[in-house]
Amino acid sequence: MIIEVKVPSPGESISQVQLAHWLTSDGALVNKDEEIAEIDSDKATLTVSAESSGQLKILIAEGETVAVGSVIAHIDTKIQPEKKKPTEPDKDSTPAKKPEVRQPKPEATASRPEPKASQVPGMLHLTPLARKIMETRGVSEEEFVRILKSIRIGKKDVEEILSGKPTYTPEPAVMPAWTGDRGTTRRKMSTLRLKVSERLVAVKNQTAMLTTFNEVNMSPIFNIRKKFKDRFKEKYGVSLGFMSFFTRAVTVALRLFPEVNARIDGDEIIYHDYADIGIAVSSPKGLMVPVLRNAESMTMAEIELQIKELAEKARTNRISIEEMTGGTFTITNGGVFGSMLSTPILNPPQSAILGMHNIVERPIAVSGRVEIHPVMYLALSYDHRIIDGRESVSFLLKIKEMIENPAQLLFDGKDPGAVLTGL
Repeated sequence: MIIEVKVPSPGESISQVQLAHWLTSDGALVNKDEEIAEIDSDKATLTVSAESSGQLKILIAEGETVAVGSVIAHIDTKIQPEKKKPTEPDKDSTPAKKPEVRQPKPEATASRPEPKASQVPGMLHLTPLARKIMETRGVSEEEFVRILKSIRIGKKDVEEILSGKPTYTPEPAVMPAWTGDRGTTRRKMSTLRLKVSERLVAVKNQTAMLTTFNEVNMSPIFNIRKKFKDRFKEKYGVSLGFMSFFTRAVTVALRLFPEVNARIDGDEIIYHDYADIGIAVSSPKGLMVPVLRNAESMTMAEIELQIKELAEKARTNRISIEEMTGGTFTITNGGVFGSMLSTPILNPPQSAILGMHNIVERPIAVSGRVEIHPVMYLALSYDHRIIDGRESVSFLLKIKEMIENPAQLLFDGKDPGAVLTGL
């Protein structure tokens, strides 16, 4: 019997995808539910799994653009892969030395605690099915790091590690060397990169984008983090980062300046009574923007946990399209790459985006004296068709005030003294 392997639909609005990679070779024997291919849409990367066991016949080459629902391969179920028999130790031979992977003791298996969140997110490139198996078996990423650094792990890989008999040796990444022969390499753009290119050009051509700047003294945030970071990590299991402070400040400022949280639809302006904040994340496939839903009602810990989870999904190609759509405002942090200052580009149909940058000790005037403080430059790019200069400058200034006086975050951006005195 011949089974057709068809391209699954990544989402309602997507009609074409790019066949990014085959995870196995033509003519290979595959098992049911084994991941056999990766497809790229303009929003996310998905895997295609075999619906039945059999011999694979590849019909579409890597890099080709295909329609959703089209046939990319056949599986001949008459030719079945051999079933693996459980290996038994040879009584007359010395047991082979197993790799240094910590295995649970047999008597402790039944009461094994739930697997903890990985402390090294992004170090391993796990397929969704591989991660599901690991979570089911209670195996964390740390147990693979020493053996499988920088290697994509599939179902077969996980099963081999769990059996204690890996069949491959990891090879370190090698940077290409200059050859001096003045050669060139042509590579087809991914569907995601093509879509990003189209959107960036459209933003420049269809919006009246301007950028306003300011600087913020990060000393108060540094002091809070220094005082509470250990207790925060112990209680919530996640680090207290800068992004949660800025996300909270942004949600407060968006309520005070609703135009910044609005968007244009034809000849109308749509205002949102919620703040869905997109957090730009760099991934192997390009820039992705997962969204924190109703960030205005989140605690600092919830923000940090959500950002960590979504960022890890984006970097390991497990992010869903739903998790990247519907944002009302975006925050991007070029500072993690060392950027001093930049003009972030809008994420349509949103009307504004906040750019964070690196933190550098700089001399600034404080109460008439020159002092050295950690300073970050901020940039707010906005669509001038809907946001006037006064609103954009005031919005960014309000964020600066709340970061430099974090107590305002508890009082909707108001001065604590004014709230206390009823002013």
